Amino acid sequence: MIPIDITPQQLQEGSKNTLVEHLGIEFLEVSPSRIKARMPVDNRTVQPFRILHGGASVALAETLGSIAAQMNIDQQNLVAVGLDINANHIRSVRNGFVYGETTPVHIGRSTHVWEIKITNEDDKLVCISRLTVSIIAKK
Repeated sequence: MIPIDITPQQLQEGSKNTLVEHLGIEFLEVSPSRIKARMPVDNRTVQPFRILHGGASVALAETLGSIAAQMNIDQQNLVAVGLDINANHIRSVRNGFVYGETTPVHIGRSTHVWEIKITNEDDKLVCISRLTVSIIAKK
């Protein structure tokens, strides 16, 4: 469960030994309506042409949207699971960090839609993604 008042540091601690840690994703701001993180563009996140791998961008996007969705439901009885994600890759990045920020498009009873914008260090759009999650009862 993700407490509503969780800090970026607590979220980071809970991400040990996961893809989040492996990719070097660092949480910067966390609230139920906005999550911001950064990810390095390095040997863990680039493709053979040495530019940011689209899959790494999608992993960052899904991480942010999924956490945000989980923070906005009854965590005792419900769970948010990924249903669909899409991404448009706008510009390449060769080094430094990219920054992801998620905001809600729709928060309903059975589905959520989250928009995730990924920017470079100059605040230029690198990727825009939309994540749809299904809200289901815990078994």
